[in-house]
Amino acid sequence: MVAGVGEHWDYYCLLTAIHVRQYITTVLSTSAPDRLSTTLAALADPTRRAILARLAVGEATVSELAEPFPISQPAISRHLKVLANAGLITKGRAAQWRPCRLEATPLRDVADFVEHYRKFWEARLDRLGDYLRELQAQEKPDGRPNK
Repeated sequence: MVAGVGEHWDYYCLLTAIHVRQYITTVLSTSAPDRLSTTLAALADPTRRAILARLAVGEATVSELAEPFPISQPAISRHLKVLANAGLITKGRAAQWRPCRLEATPLRDVADFVEHYRKFWEARLDRLGDYLRELQAQEKPDGRPNK
C-alpha cells in the first residue's frame, strides 16, 4: 500500500490510470508517422492513385489533373496536398502555372516492403505446386487416385 493513500486506494489507481493514458495519448499523437505509413495512406485512395498514374505520363497542371474527376477543384487540391505531404509529387512554378510532377522515391520504399511478401507468397505457391505434382503422380492413368 502506498503511504498516505489508505482508504483512497481506488481513487489513486484511477488517477494513475488516467495519467498513464494521457501520457500514452500525448506520445502517440506527437510522434510523426513513418514515411512508409504516410505513403501507404496516400496510396489508399483511388483518386490519388489515378492522379499518380496520370503524372507517370508526365507533368500536369492542377486543372489538367482535375479534368477527368467529377469532384471540385478544392477536393483535387486536398488530394494533391496529401500526395505532396507523402513526398509523392512536387509542384513547380512556371509563370502562373503550377505543374505537378511525380516523385517516385517513396514508391521504392513501398516496393521494397511488398517485395518481402512477394517472396513469401512465391515460396508458398512453389510448395503448393510441388504438392499438386505429388498428387498427380499418385493418380492412375484413368484419373482415379491410387488406394
